Amino acid sequence: MGCPVVQFEIGCRDLKRTGAFYAGLFGWSVGEVHGTTAAVDTGNARGIPGALTALGHEPHRYVHVYVEVDDVGATVERAAAGGGDVVVGPLDIPGDSPYGRFAWITDPDGNTVGLLEPRP
Repeated sequence: MGCPVVQFEIGCRDLKRTGAFYAGLFGWSVGEVHGTTAAVDTGNARGIPGALTALGHEPHRYVHVYVEVDDVGATVERAAAGGGDVVVGPLDIPGDSPYGRFAWITDPDGNTVGLLEPRP
Protein backbone atom coordinates (compact mmCIF):
# COMPACT_ATOMS: atom_id res chain seq x y z
CA MET A 1 0.00 0.00 0.00
CA GLY A 2 1.53 3.29 -1.02
CA CYS A 3 1.60 6.23 1.42
CA PRO A 4 -0.35 4.69 4.33
CA VAL A 5 -1.72 6.74 7.20
CA VAL A 6 0.61 5.77 10.03
CA GLN A 7 -0.27 8.04 12.97
CA PHE A 8 -2.98 10.41 14.12
CA GLU A 9 -3.00 13.23 16.66
CA ILE A 10 -5.97 14.87 18.36
CA GLY A 11 -5.44 18.31 19.88
CA CYS A 12 -7.15 19.24 23.13
CA ARG A 13 -6.95 21.45 26.21
CA ASP A 14 -7.24 18.73 28.87
CA LEU A 15 -5.59 15.38 28.16
CA LYS A 16 -7.34 13.46 30.92
CA ARG A 17 -10.81 14.74 30.06
CA THR A 18 -10.32 14.15 26.33
CA GLY A 19 -8.83 10.71 26.98
CA ALA A 20 -11.80 9.74 29.13
CA PHE A 21 -14.17 10.93 26.39
CA TYR A 22 -12.56 8.77 23.67
CA ALA A 23 -12.15 5.81 26.03
CA GLY A 24 -15.87 5.92 26.78
CA LEU A 25 -16.89 6.61 23.20
CA PHE A 26 -14.74 4.10 21.32
CA GLY A 27 -13.16 1.95 24.03
CA TRP A 28 -9.71 3.32 23.20
CA SER A 29 -6.97 2.87 25.76
CA VAL A 30 -5.28 6.14 26.63
CA GLY A 31 -1.88 5.89 28.27
CA GLU A 32 -0.40 7.98 31.04
CA VAL A 33 0.06 11.67 30.42
CA HIS A 34 3.69 12.54 29.66
CA GLY A 35 4.09 16.29 29.53
CA THR A 36 1.77 17.46 26.78
CA THR A 37 0.95 14.07 25.22
CA ALA A 38 -0.76 10.77 25.93
CA ALA A 39 -0.54 7.73 23.64
CA VAL A 40 -3.75 6.29 22.20
CA ASP A 41 -4.21 2.59 21.43
CA THR A 42 -7.34 1.94 19.38
CA GLY A 43 -7.34 -1.70 20.50
CA ASN A 44 -7.61 -3.00 16.97
CA ALA A 45 -4.79 -4.60 14.99
CA ARG A 46 -6.06 -2.82 11.86
CA GLY A 47 -6.01 0.50 13.70
CA ILE A 48 -3.06 2.87 13.76
CA PRO A 49 -1.40 4.36 16.83
CA GLY A 50 -2.22 7.87 17.87
CA ALA A 51 -1.73 10.55 20.49
CA LEU A 52 -3.64 13.22 22.34
CA THR A 53 -1.70 16.48 22.46
CA ALA A 54 -2.31 19.57 24.57
CA LEU A 55 -0.32 22.38 23.02
CA GLY A 56 -0.98 24.88 25.81
CA HIS A 57 -2.01 27.48 23.24
CA GLU A 58 -4.33 27.84 20.28
CA PRO A 59 -5.23 25.90 18.24
CA HIS A 60 -6.38 23.29 20.71
CA ARG A 61 -9.06 21.79 18.47
CA TYR A 62 -7.52 19.92 15.59
CA VAL A 63 -6.97 16.46 14.18
CA HIS A 64 -3.87 15.60 12.18
CA VAL A 65 -3.19 12.49 10.20
CA TYR A 66 0.35 11.55 9.31
CA VAL A 67 1.07 9.89 5.98
CA GLU A 68 4.24 7.88 5.38
CA VAL A 69 6.13 9.04 2.28
CA ASP A 70 9.48 8.06 0.81
CA ASP A 71 10.78 11.64 0.56
CA VAL A 72 9.29 14.47 2.62
CA GLY A 73 11.10 17.17 0.63
CA ALA A 74 9.84 15.93 -2.73
CA THR A 75 6.31 15.53 -1.40
CA VAL A 76 6.34 19.10 -0.05
CA GLU A 77 7.40 20.33 -3.50
CA ARG A 78 4.57 18.38 -5.19
CA ALA A 79 2.08 19.77 -2.65
CA ALA A 80 3.19 23.33 -3.37
CA ALA A 81 2.98 22.75 -7.13
CA GLY A 82 -0.58 21.45 -6.66
CA GLY A 83 -1.78 24.51 -4.75
CA GLY A 84 -0.90 23.46 -1.20
CA ASP A 85 1.33 25.24 1.27
CA VAL A 86 4.05 24.23 3.71
CA VAL A 87 3.16 24.91 7.35
CA VAL A 88 6.15 23.31 9.10
CA GLY A 89 9.30 21.65 7.86
CA PRO A 90 10.69 19.55 6.50
CA LEU A 91 12.44 18.92 9.83
CA ASP A 92 14.57 16.10 11.19
CA ILE A 93 13.05 14.12 14.08
CA PRO A 94 15.56 13.63 16.92
CA GLY A 95 15.80 10.51 19.05
CA ASP A 96 14.93 6.91 18.31
CA SER A 97 11.72 7.39 16.34
CA PRO A 98 11.43 5.06 13.33
CA TYR A 99 10.82 8.22 11.31
CA GLY A 100 13.59 10.55 10.30
CA ARG A 101 11.83 13.63 8.91
CA PHE A 102 8.43 15.27 9.03
CA ALA A 103 6.51 18.21 7.64
CA TRP A 104 3.02 19.64 7.82
CA ILE A 105 1.37 20.77 4.62
CA THR A 106 -2.03 22.17 3.78
CA ASP A 107 -4.16 21.20 0.84
CA PRO A 108 -5.75 23.94 -1.31
CA ASP A 109 -8.73 24.07 1.11
CA GLY A 110 -6.51 24.61 4.15
CA ASN A 111 -6.67 21.11 5.66
CA THR A 112 -3.42 20.15 7.42
CA VAL A 113 -1.75 16.81 6.73
CA GLY A 114 1.43 15.56 8.37
CA LEU A 115 4.13 13.77 6.39
CA LEU A 116 6.52 11.23 7.92
CA GLU A 117 9.60 9.84 6.19
CA PRO A 118 11.12 6.63 7.59
CA ARG A 119 14.72 6.62 8.75
CA PRO A 120 17.08 5.04 6.25
